[in-house]
Order: sequence, then C-alpha cells, then structure tokens
Amino acid sequence: QVQLVESGGGLVQPGGSLRLSCAASRSRFSIYTMGWYRQAPGKQREWVAHITILGNADYTESVKGRFTISRDNAKNTMYLQMNSLKPEDSAVYYCRDHGLNVWGQGTQVTVSS
Repeated sequence: QVQLVESGGGLVQPGGSLRLSCAASRSRFSIYTMGWYRQAPGKQREWVAHITILGNADYTESVKGRFTISRDNAKNTMYLQMNSLKPEDSAVYYCRDHGLNVWGQGTQVTVSS
C-alpha cells in the first residue's frame, strides 16, 4: 500500500509563498492522476488542483494564476507552488492518489499577518 506524506506547510503573511511537497513511499510513482485538496475549519474538503501522469494540470478557479502543481516522477514527489497567498487559502492541505484513492495526513497552511 502506497503512503503519501505532505510537507512544506507553515505560517506565511498575505502575499507570501509556500511550496508544498507530497512524497510517495514506493519507488514506482503513481501512474494515476495526483491531486491537492484542502479543508478549512468548518468547511468541507475541496479540490484545489490535479495533474496527470503526462503533466496536464487543472485548477479550481480561486487559485488559477497563483498556484502551480507539478510532479517529479523520478523523485516520487508532487509539488504545489503557492504564490500571492490570501487568508482564505488557510487550510489543511492534503495530497491524493486518485487511482488508488490514497490520502496523505495533511499539512497546515496559515496565511495571516
């Protein structure tokens, strides 16, 4: 069973940047689409972005132009570069292997002055 481990979260001021990483435990990175999701307190978990094995990406409207998803299959790792962060981006961010339906444990992102 593959395990996913997120890292890179933290506290950042509005307008700042963070890069999240999602590392897979197995040597052969997923052949499926991988995604990032987030859940703010009192809200449902929402899809943020996903990327196919070929590198085709899509984003939820609220992060388009600010977030960039990428993957390095040789390093078994997916990334989420987040720029121009806003307080409403504060949430626990999770990565997911869509094909195996495996989730990471999440990493907290807090955007506050």
